[in-house]
Amino acid sequence: MNDLLQSVDEWGPEKIVCVSDSRSGMRGVLVVDNTARGTGKGGIRMSPTVNVAEIARLARVMTWKWAAADLFHGGAKAGIVADPSAPGKERIVRAFARKLSDQIPASYVAGLDMGMTERDAAIIQDELGDRGTAVGVPEVLGGVPYDELGVTGHGVVAALSAALELHERPMAGVRVAVQGFGAVGAAAVRRLHELGAQVVALSTVDGGVHDADGLDVPSWLARRAEYGDACVQGAPAAKRLERGEELLVDCDVLIPAAGQDVLGERVAAGVRADIIVEGANLPTTPGARAALAARGVTVVPDFIANAGGAIAAGFAMDARRSAFRPAPERILDEVAERCRANARLVLRAAREHGVDPHTAALDTAKSRVRAAMELRGRLASVEAETIGAGG
Repeated sequence: MNDLLQSVDEWGPEKIVCVSDSRSGMRGVLVVDNTARGTGKGGIRMSPTVNVAEIARLARVMTWKWAAADLFHGGAKAGIVADPSAPGKERIVRAFARKLSDQIPASYVAGLDMGMTERDAAIIQDELGDRGTAVGVPEVLGGVPYDELGVTGHGVVAALSAALELHERPMAGVRVAVQGFGAVGAAAVRRLHELGAQVVALSTVDGGVHDADGLDVPSWLARRAEYGDACVQGAPAAKRLERGEELLVDCDVLIPAAGQDVLGERVAAGVRADIIVEGANLPTTPGARAALAARGVTVVPDFIANAGGAIAAGFAMDARRSAFRPAPERILDEVAERCRANARLVLRAAREHGVDPHTAALDTAKSRVRAAMELRGRLASVEAETIGAGG
């Protein structure tokens, strides 16, 4: 606990709530990072390796993501220590929701992250008896179908278009490698193909596949639908890649859309792309970002590029208790417009001020959060500091 207290800074976290349930074996945590701009909002991650530090780190990312997208919600994240594929998941999810009933939705609205499904969001709503407790529920219950629409991948490609515009290059013919072929990666691959880009590599947890002349995207999307992550195992041996090698293929653009911290300094040194668009949360380490910037590689930060899910969640937040669904076309248009505009703003600011894009994006987000904190009286005034010093 001492380590957690020492990690608190001027931004937060405002609260860390750990919960457990002996009967179900549930262990979980909620981290509400900063609510100056609105109610805490962020997904629930379920994994056997979830820990408080990880969830706190992701909650901070949500603070910056909401602010960078200029949407009025606060940063938060939750985690459950469990195997999402093990029996008894529903009982664990219900116990988690029940134990946090004093927090949901008063200071946190539940959503989806790794290991959680639309049905899990529906279970939370059912357990707490309130449609306002969670977003990400199935469309049949009035939810926004994030994965079906491919909102995050759609936004990632829109952010890429802003980066290409800055480099005065067209989307058509650009060679792209995508790490991750899940909801985000597959949607990005589909959108890239629609816009005429050439996808030269993609990967799943089972490995990768590479073709310098471009992959047959419709065929690979069909294989993914049938075989899931195992789809890459059917590729010819000459086109197979070991897991991680997709980050190092010859390409113009790299989209890491799988796990976090996959691009450390050693891997970054071998990256051959000159534009990286972060589809996953926290895929590059600070050291890697510095090394890439020194080489002139443009990195579009995660909380700018992958904000599509957050933007769609903004629509879902408004629709929680509504009898009407938001129109999918309106959601996709807003995702593309905001991701493209925010990427353009950040990349231009980075160039003007001589800093890397991550620093420029963070400065923008921090200024918005700080302004909200000041207006709400959440920052110590000079007078209060003087009184405290003399007291």
